[in-house]
Amino acid sequence: DNCKIPKDFDWLFGYWIGFDTHQTTVEANLTNYHKNSEMMAKGGFLGFLMCLLAVSSYAFAVKPQPHATFSARDSALRMSGGAVPSVTVKAPPALYEGAVAAGAAKAAATFSKIFTLGIVSGAHIGFGAYLAITVGGACSGIAQSNPGLQKMIFGAFGLPFGLIMTLISGGELFTGNTALVTAAVAEKKATTKDLIKNWIASYSGNFVGSLILAYLAYKSGTLGSAPAAAAIATAKCSLPFEVAFVRGILCNWLVCMAVYMASGCSTMIGKMTAVWFPISAFVALGLDHSIANMFIIPLGMLRGAEVTISQMFAKNLIPVTLGNIVGGALCVMAPFGITMGGWLKKKEE
Repeated sequence: DNCKIPKDFDWLFGYWIGFDTHQTTVEANLTNYHKNSEMMAKGGFLGFLMCLLAVSSYAFAVKPQPHATFSARDSALRMSGGAVPSVTVKAPPALYEGAVAAGAAKAAATFSKIFTLGIVSGAHIGFGAYLAITVGGACSGIAQSNPGLQKMIFGAFGLPFGLIMTLISGGELFTGNTALVTAAVAEKKATTKDLIKNWIASYSGNFVGSLILAYLAYKSGTLGSAPAAAAIATAKCSLPFEVAFVRGILCNWLVCMAVYMASGCSTMIGKMTAVWFPISAFVALGLDHSIANMFIIPLGMLRGAEVTISQMFAKNLIPVTLGNIVGGALCVMAPFGITMGGWLKKKEE
């Protein structure tokens, strides 16, 4: 009877935790209860906020509005997987703008820097081809009973992770540069001289890195007596020029779309998804990537393929490289440059 009922039904909490029925005791206990509850609420909210941010970042739940413009440095960092924060997926105009900025940054780099990063990227793509041959190339039984499944295995395990390593680490891959640097030149963010420098440095660097890894893979003995490497190298150097050229176009169309889409993703899982589907598709389709072939053919030659150096270039690398240039520059970047950039503005005016 001596106990007054506090406002907002706080007396319920008092009885729940065994408060004294006297008013002074109830008020004191309620004061401590409210202080502790406030502290717990703050801590719980911070914990919940941290969890929410982590889950949102991972699951693409939070999508801030894209910036209207990006600096060349920030766009280049985003393109190569840098740490600059961005939206989960860029809008198409911002995606093209980022590709142009990345191409300009690549074109402005020194020959030695491009060449060095090219060596690393050649090895990365070589690792992808190495895994594809080790896994997909060892499924002879599946190839006979279910060739489609064997092609899927060959495409899924290997080249996608090689390109992911290249993009995330900021490497220099010739096939991707045929799209990015071309866009920068078309938008007058780089010169033709810069384009030639970039292409020569990245191509030669990729070749050196691929050769080094091919030799190391051969000396490692991990492929055992499997004939896949030699058989693939022989088949690739037996194609007519036109066929190899067209396969090069189709291949780099998919490769540069993978690079282009990955550049618009700010999360690791987003980049991996953007890369995996097009790259696994081109491998499963049997198309030709000049840099991957720089690893596959020399490895096959080391393992007994009856292919000469002149045949490697004349029958494969030259037509495939020309096809890769067409696929990257014309099939991928030209449509976006015409519709979202200024490729044909002067002609129209």
